[in-house]
Amino acid sequence: MTTHSPALPTTLDKPARITIRGTTKTGRRVMIPRSVRRAAGPLGLVLLWFLTSATGVLPETVLASPVDVLKQAVELTRNGELPSAIAASGRRAATGFLIGATIALSLSLLAGLFRLGEDVIDSSMGMFRAIPWVGLIPLFIVWFGIEETPKIALVALGVTYPLYFNIYGGIRSTDSQLVEAARMMGLGRLGLIRYVILPSALPGALVGLRYALSTAWLALVFAEQINADAGLGYLMSNAQQYFRTDVIVLCLVVYALLGLACDFAVRILSRRLLTWRANFEGEA
Repeated sequence: MTTHSPALPTTLDKPARITIRGTTKTGRRVMIPRSVRRAAGPLGLVLLWFLTSATGVLPETVLASPVDVLKQAVELTRNGELPSAIAASGRRAATGFLIGATIALSLSLLAGLFRLGEDVIDSSMGMFRAIPWVGLIPLFIVWFGIEETPKIALVALGVTYPLYFNIYGGIRSTDSQLVEAARMMGLGRLGLIRYVILPSALPGALVGLRYALSTAWLALVFAEQINADAGLGYLMSNAQQYFRTDVIVLCLVVYALLGLACDFAVRILSRRLLTWRANFEGEA
């Protein structure tokens, strides 16, 4: 008599498949361009500003309306005051940035690549970083007078710290396994720095560049309050004496637009220089 063993359950023959289904889409999803989404925030703030000014909720003595600011922009552009002020401020910002970037790059390379450089430089930079650089304005006036030098020095100082710490951190965050692999392939010290360490530090350096450019314009706002006879700060000082909030707001808007243009340029530079680097760009 032949006995047949009972058949095993089908669940053991093949593992169960679990499917997780999302919600059913009832309509076609409308995709809004990213440029429109990015502009929605600033345009919404300007619209709110206009409505509160037009309805009297925001008095003109407190803050001028965007229409008055726009009229002043046209008037100051027509008589040449605004373009000359932007040019003067741009020269100060560019000069201070170049000086600060040179100092930051030199110090970060010395501290990042050499232990002796780290021991000598990094602790000192951390100590000086704790000092508010705006508080050094009186000392800069004593050292350099009230001409262009203290203004440029203040911008250079504001640029130095974010660039230094981001480049130094980028160098020291290089993957040790990549360094070891490069040495096994026969790369010398210069080749290791050129092909492994500096590319690894590039993302951090670009982040530091964005911070440094924004800090340069922020420092310039304070620097141009030091006996300025030209520039956006000079226009703001004159407007403050006559309670011209429209001119003050116009100068602040110009500062913001210049900073935004620099940030946009760094974003484009990052996309070109970091094409080799896979990163997360957020969900759609």
